[in-house]
Amino acid sequence: MTVLLVAIFAVLAFGAIGFAVWPILHGRGARGGLLLGCAIAVLVLGLGLGTYVMLGSPALALRTLTGPSDNDIRGLVAVLAQRVRQTPDNPRGWSLLGRGYLSLNDPSDAAAAFRRALMVTPPAQRGRLFSSYGEALTLQAGGAVPPEAVAAFTDALRLNPADRASRFYLGQLYAMRGDRARALEMWNRLLAETDTSSPLHNMLVDRIAMLSGQSGAAPDVQAMVAGLAARLKAYPQDAQGWLRLMRAYSVLGDKTKARAALADARIALKSDAVSLKALDAEAKSDGLQK
Repeated sequence: MTVLLVAIFAVLAFGAIGFAVWPILHGRGARGGLLLGCAIAVLVLGLGLGTYVMLGSPALALRTLTGPSDNDIRGLVAVLAQRVRQTPDNPRGWSLLGRGYLSLNDPSDAAAAFRRALMVTPPAQRGRLFSSYGEALTLQAGGAVPPEAVAAFTDALRLNPADRASRFYLGQLYAMRGDRARALEMWNRLLAETDTSSPLHNMLVDRIAMLSGQSGAAPDVQAMVAGLAARLKAYPQDAQGWLRLMRAYSVLGDKTKARAALADARIALKSDAVSLKALDAEAKSDGLQK
């Protein structure tokens, strides 16, 4: 990119130099004209380069020619916005544009893009879009969950009861309304299904701890474990989930359920040698081996 910028400047600079030197070379003696021409050439080149570097925008000019880089989020979003206007019936384009606006912390434009995506997406495929639309509306409202967002989250859960964003924000709505029991129930179940390495996991732990402290209740560990077990029945290929379930049963002192979870996990992951090895290591650590 730097080489291209230098090449462009060189073409412009030599054009300016030629324009300035031509009359001199044809109006004086050969040697004197050549010296004077060289001096003016250096002056033009120095002034032009210095002025452009100090006051111009060489990177902007280069991006105009080459297009935005992969790291230029604003440039990429601008290009995507132009393209979706050319193909307004493309739901994927509007969805990507909405996510781009969210990454730029622009929930208002994100909500408009998701709203447009919902208009051109078949009803059965709108689950994730409803969730994203509700999230954008909630962020636009500063964390409050407006009625339109509630309707969007409800529609998302109707199409996909496991949608995480919808469950998180509806739990937030219940907490704001003072319905702590309902918020804790929703968040505890969601926590049981969330990987510990996920940012959502830490956020849920903090929210649950805060609500539990306000209500004087402890986190419902049994509900968390039950939620994890239910999720693994629906999605049995989650090796980390099985490890967490075995560990949870062991911590609760229920070795029978821990061994049953180990047996179910071995069946579900029988073709995954790495996961089977991890299960054996966890079983040994938890004292589940007979």
